[in-house]
Amino acid sequence: MKNKGIIVINKEEGYTSRDVVNIVSKYLKTKKVGHTGTLDPLAKGVLVVCFGKYTKLVPLLTSQEKTYIAEIKFGIKTDTLDITGKWQETQEVNIDLDKLKEVLNGFKGLYHMEVPLYSAVKINGKKLYEYARENIEVTLPYKDVNIYDIKFIQYKDNILKFYVVVEKGTYIRSLIKDICDKLKTIGTMNSLIRIKQGNFKIEDAYTLEDIKQGNFKILDIRDILEVEEYELDENIKKRVINGNKVHINSLAKYILFTYKMEDIALYIKEDDIYKCYILF
Repeated sequence: MKNKGIIVINKEEGYTSRDVVNIVSKYLKTKKVGHTGTLDPLAKGVLVVCFGKYTKLVPLLTSQEKTYIAEIKFGIKTDTLDITGKWQETQEVNIDLDKLKEVLNGFKGLYHMEVPLYSAVKINGKKLYEYARENIEVTLPYKDVNIYDIKFIQYKDNILKFYVVVEKGTYIRSLIKDICDKLKTIGTMNSLIRIKQGNFKIEDAYTLEDIKQGNFKILDIRDILEVEEYELDENIKKRVINGNKVHINSLAKYILFTYKMEDIALYIKEDDIYKCYILF
């Protein structure tokens, strides 16, 4: 078994992202495992997991855009903003399809989003969901995120299915709440599937059963980034190992320094020089 790598998981409903990390950790017999973007237990789909020294890639991969297929069930309001939460209100709904499509399209671009109460964002050192569980009122923070694309798919039996591409840190539950507010109705997230993260697609992902059976592929840095490989000589090896900036005549964004077939460091171009991004 390799000592570092990336595995693309197709997370099932009912598991937390931490559950997935624990299962991968147990199978690979390593505690050094991290995921690159939380999925709620209700949500399914692409969860990219890094292990070994590749856990240093987590911030880079977390920053990639994410693509979802989401459903809104209109006429129900819950405390968690999804169908698993406590029902707070129900009402009859009458959705105008043209207005629905207009509202969806209006969310494309920069979006000022309220962070949901049931989230791990901290206020005064305490996670929001902890305030919720203790019934303590707290002012929810806002953040600016980008909705790169959003498209209507289907509306049937008071359930809207739509496609959306977002930047990191976007809460689809909050987006759904705001869609409902714009339509002057109530609704909750009925389902969520992450179908893509960066270049990782759901059709290339492995189930947890695949992991347990050993039926999966481990990716390395060459599979996920366009890198130019550069074999170190003794002249600059010490500089690279120490994480110093180096001058290399190249147009590549990333350079992967190697030494005797071992990956040593990933460098990223900054102006006319390369600076260390990750030391392996």
